[in-house]
Amino acid sequence: MPEVKNRQAVTGAQAVANAMRQINPDVVAAYPITPQTPVVEYFAQYVADGVVETEMIPVESEHSAMSAVVGAAAAGARAMTATAANGLALMHEIVYIAASSRLPIVMAVANRALSGPINIHCDHSDAMAERDSGWIQLWAENAQEAYDLTLMAIRIAEHEDVRLPVMVNFDGFIISHGVEVVDFLDDEVAKKFVGEPKVMYPLLDTEHPVTHGPLDLYDYYFEHKRQQIEAMKHVEKVFKEVAEEFAKISGRKYDLLDKYKVDDAEYIMIALGSTAGTIKYTVDLLREEGHKVGVVKPQIFRPFPKNELQELLNGRKGVIVLDRAASFGAEAPLYEAVKSALYEVAVRPQIGSYVYGLGGRDIKIEHIRKAFEDAFSGNLIADEERYLGLRE
Repeated sequence: MPEVKNRQAVTGAQAVANAMRQINPDVVAAYPITPQTPVVEYFAQYVADGVVETEMIPVESEHSAMSAVVGAAAAGARAMTATAANGLALMHEIVYIAASSRLPIVMAVANRALSGPINIHCDHSDAMAERDSGWIQLWAENAQEAYDLTLMAIRIAEHEDVRLPVMVNFDGFIISHGVEVVDFLDDEVAKKFVGEPKVMYPLLDTEHPVTHGPLDLYDYYFEHKRQQIEAMKHVEKVFKEVAEEFAKISGRKYDLLDKYKVDDAEYIMIALGSTAGTIKYTVDLLREEGHKVGVVKPQIFRPFPKNELQELLNGRKGVIVLDRAASFGAEAPLYEAVKSALYEVAVRPQIGSYVYGLGGRDIKIEHIRKAFEDAFSGNLIADEERYLGLRE
């Protein structure tokens, strides 16, 4: 394992900003919104101090922030931004344009509940609202992962077989403002890993003119969407290649699925983000009591790692899916995807859906234990949505 030279106690926001510093993007455009604000505040200080060469563009809205980085990326610049919640919702139109234009933008998202009523705390409704936008979605459990995934995101986005934007999701306040120990790579090591931008079809290359932002009617639009679909199919392979290279320089290994004590597990809980840490602790307690339980945390949600999940979950007794978002009139988003993946497995486990933590409500050990106990007793109903920590 590489020697740790730079270990610091920092917030998740600082960790992401430090990754951005090491990436040294050409352009960052952003607008402040809680709890994303400190990410760009820290990075703006690097700009003001001359630590980075980035052109920092303060704009009047998140819609303009995404518009600015779309223009910059189309011109051939390495471009980044950050947002949360209502800011991401305001970007919605341009988020689709960034993906449709195949621009390798990286965006940090400090996940926060969407209004209304107005709420500034963590849930996953903001990212879930964009799950079909064509962006790759990476999900961090803690500040270390938020830092690591930000560095990896640049490599994934710019890969010639991908050329799609990436959002790095990390739970608002829980990760963004919580202080944790983070092991940072040496600046030169990080710089070498990230490499120089891979520019393809820049609009400023007048020797090789291209069209950006065209009217694309029924004569070609369908084919262009098909190309996006194909690009997404390359992401899992590229993610694994980048993760393997990152492991060599950091000692930290990433895969499509983060698996904890699943080898002999009869019951597996699946969740995104910081909650996975609480589940792991609960799993340790339940293991001491003799229960064969484990945790799966998808490190990537788009593209959804369907094949890996099918192999992992086939033949288990029970699967419990926790969502920090609700789909009104439909099944919760992570549960819906997992349930669909299990349709064709040879030995289908019982499966249950649990929504928790909306608007930042705490998820507690007793809540997780209750969901596991439902599974132990065979009390999982595939078409029933249940709620953890809710006053009924």
